[in-house]
Amino acid sequence: NYVSGNWYKGGESNYSAVGALTLEMNNNDKDRITFDNKLEMKLGLQTSRTDTVHTFKTNNDLLRFTSKLGLQAHKRWYYTLQLLAYTQFAPGYKANDKFVYSDFFSPFKLNVGIGMEYKLEALNKRLTGSLNFLPLSFNFMYVGREALISRNGIKSSHHTLEDFSSQFTANLQWKLTDQVTWKSRFYANTSYHNALVEWENQFELKVSKYISANLFLYPRFDDSNMRDDDLGYFQFQEYSSLGLSYTF
Repeated sequence: NYVSGNWYKGGESNYSAVGALTLEMNNNDKDRITFDNKLEMKLGLQTSRTDTVHTFKTNNDLLRFTSKLGLQAHKRWYYTLQLLAYTQFAPGYKANDKFVYSDFFSPFKLNVGIGMEYKLEALNKRLTGSLNFLPLSFNFMYVGREALISRNGIKSSHHTLEDFSSQFTANLQWKLTDQVTWKSRFYANTSYHNALVEWENQFELKVSKYISANLFLYPRFDDSNMRDDDLGYFQFQEYSSLGLSYTF
């Protein structure tokens, strides 16, 4: 596991264990009306000999829900209403540092947007996914911890921040071979004051029916956070794993 020094949820490079669960419930009315729901949960823990303050720290922590309602406009194009909500499970620390850099509902982000979605299907259906263009979206952020209010761009003593933005989301899955799959999520959101760009990439190698190896690459740009002297507003996380994988 590699984490850049300015990673927005804390953490450090080390060996670790991570568990991930994705639940989906989708409805398709003969391609006329689509209703897609996805709940993603991921939690990784690590130990470090150099850290004398914490026995365990999280280095991967995600609780994200995405819901999309689509009405077919023309063939693969849909009018779309999307809701995106996400936070994390546990406090985020850095090594030998008692300060909490992020926590459950600190922050919590909610985004509701309207726009157009394109359902992608190519390369004999080996490349599938969706491209979602939302020119108008409403952003709501809540930060429960007092010490994290200013770190998340909220002024004075308020716990909430609301603004409008435009965003683009691409969710792709490319089955490169029968054993290797690339899953990618690209997310860009700008309020025209700040910009957030995330690019999650997961390469999965099926070793057997239940065993898989994964490589996860996650570059991120966020100019609403404090600027790092070396990397500026860029952040990066990478980890590889070998473990159990089950789809039902």
